[in-house]
Amino acid sequence: MKHNFILVLFAAVAMVKPLAERPNFILCMADDQGWGDTGYNGHPILKTPVMDEMARSGLRFDRFYSAAAVCSPTRGSVMTGRNPNRFGCFAWGYTLRPQEITIAETLKKAGYTTGHFGKWHIGSMRADGAASPGNSGFDDWFSSPNFYENSPLFSHNGQVIETDGESSHVTTALALDWIANAAKRDQPFLAVIWFGNPHSPHVAVEKYKKMYADQPDGAAHFYGEITAMDAALGELRKGIRKLGVADNTVLWYCSDNGAIPRGSTGGLRARKGSLYEGGIRVPAIIEWPARIKSNRITNMNGNTSDIYPTLLELAGATMPKNQPVLDGTSLVPLLNGKAMRREKPMGFWTYQAKGRGRKSRAMLEVLRQEQLAGNQKPAEPEGQIDRQYPTDTLPGHTTWIDGDYKLHRLPVKKNKGEFAYELYHLGNDPGEQQNLLGNNEKLAKRVARMKTGLAAWQKSVVKSLNGGDYR
Repeated sequence: MKHNFILVLFAAVAMVKPLAERPNFILCMADDQGWGDTGYNGHPILKTPVMDEMARSGLRFDRFYSAAAVCSPTRGSVMTGRNPNRFGCFAWGYTLRPQEITIAETLKKAGYTTGHFGKWHIGSMRADGAASPGNSGFDDWFSSPNFYENSPLFSHNGQVIETDGESSHVTTALALDWIANAAKRDQPFLAVIWFGNPHSPHVAVEKYKKMYADQPDGAAHFYGEITAMDAALGELRKGIRKLGVADNTVLWYCSDNGAIPRGSTGGLRARKGSLYEGGIRVPAIIEWPARIKSNRITNMNGNTSDIYPTLLELAGATMPKNQPVLDGTSLVPLLNGKAMRREKPMGFWTYQAKGRGRKSRAMLEVLRQEQLAGNQKPAEPEGQIDRQYPTDTLPGHTTWIDGDYKLHRLPVKKNKGEFAYELYHLGNDPGEQQNLLGNNEKLAKRVARMKTGLAAWQKSVVKSLNGGDYR
């Protein structure tokens, strides 16, 4: 169970709208799909007809970002609306901090039923895990500790189950069954569907692999996984239409980070793991037929930390009392067709930390054997931060995006503790090839302002990391 004081924070959540008028939410996320890994972004080979259709009919983001350049931190940002460094989720395999307030907890308090399906990767798969889906606000969950392949094992509310079929379709089928039950009860729902594809190793089923028979075997598997995920997304859209809930359902699709080496950045610089555009700019589309009645394309900056405040506003719920610092901002004005430019800058920070390996099937097999033997071990502690981080060194690569300008603060490898800066205009130079820093007096005031803003934000992040939000 969560700490009792967290429950007190939720007392301020107000039910402004009647339940029947509240939109449903489906948050879909790919695992390692790059900016260029869609047909609508110009891939010459890959087939993504469903995503292409969504991009033609919904709200398409051309400058949407993952809050981090790798998976677990980005997922934490979706749950909390906060930069993941604020709660110590520095790299893959790190977890939520149990004290964090999640979107599932907040919406559940506001009358929603909540379900998680697929990759979790920010906590335990054991029911008693401090950062398991169940202890992070989800009523029902069919989850995997990390990426997963075909016919995966899942933890259903802590109990290991077997599945049979292509991984994305299995995940969607479980979600649709759950959504159908929520629809029967006329209860608004939050369904978080996090696919395991196209993370390596790439193992496409024959139906989708043969669509790329003219490609090398490795590429055929990679493309086949994405096309299978695209088809599963199509089944999801068809399913909610059949259930009669599509019109008032916000379906938000994106990826957790930029392209892997086999994938496509669409010409952006660098890849997964980097804070250059190729590592954090990701495909993103929102469908909501009741509100988004015709296609729109936006160049407004957005990122995965915006999901939390956006959904709360759409649900008519106020922020919990003593809500910790948010990095995201509500995109409701954009959905309403009013906002054209983001006022709040966006900060990104790769804190220097090694990832933690988590092999899904092996971990779930261990749990299953414990359960079969009737001797399940308690979950190990997770998410606790037992040290204080310095506020003066601020290590690692950081970036600050303010409008069209992006400032990089990069460690100088030869001189420990020193940093170099780069500045790019993303509107004119999305590939980040022309560093604008130098003898440009016109930009001097802007650069000074951005450096100041970035430094203040980093110190705020460390304050949160050191527990300042919960004292």
